[in-house]
Amino acid sequence: MLRIPNERIAVLIGKSGSVKSKIEKQCHVSLDIDGETGEVLIKTSGDVEKIQPFKAMEIVTAIGRGFSPENAMTLLQGENALHVIDLREFAGKSNSNIERIKGRIIGEGGKARRNMENLSGTHISVYGKTVSIIGDTTKLRLAVDAIASISSGSNHGAVYTKLEAANRRTKQEKMKLWEDQDVF
Repeated sequence: MLRIPNERIAVLIGKSGSVKSKIEKQCHVSLDIDGETGEVLIKTSGDVEKIQPFKAMEIVTAIGRGFSPENAMTLLQGENALHVIDLREFAGKSNSNIERIKGRIIGEGGKARRNMENLSGTHISVYGKTVSIIGDTTKLRLAVDAIASISSGSNHGAVYTKLEAANRRTKQEKMKLWEDQDVF
């Protein structure tokens, strides 16, 4: 049983139930959604080999944390996972501190969030008192570190530089793998 914010229920259901049925079909589960409480019950159904209740839970959680259904469905691709950061870890219980940190993460017109998404190859959602990230495990770590750095007061430029350096290292490691191949 999961609970998502009431204002996200319509997004989870989608137009004429399209999002709900897509999740059910792709994960081989059925979703019982209580529109009053925001509770979502995930039941397994269909082919035992293809049932993905944990991916369905992640997708429902991602939509509940502000992601679009399209971005939430990327959790079904490759090694993608969802990571939720509670901003109270950095701001304590102060709502003004949480809002300040959210502002730093989003940036003017969403620029900081977009930069981090592009540099880390992830999707980032700032919603309520949380920041959620979807990406494959290696890229997820980069984005989590970037969000933590900005939340702790680091300069945006320094965080972007770190992400760019990590991207260069990844490219160099891939090139090294190709160089080390024996091709006949």
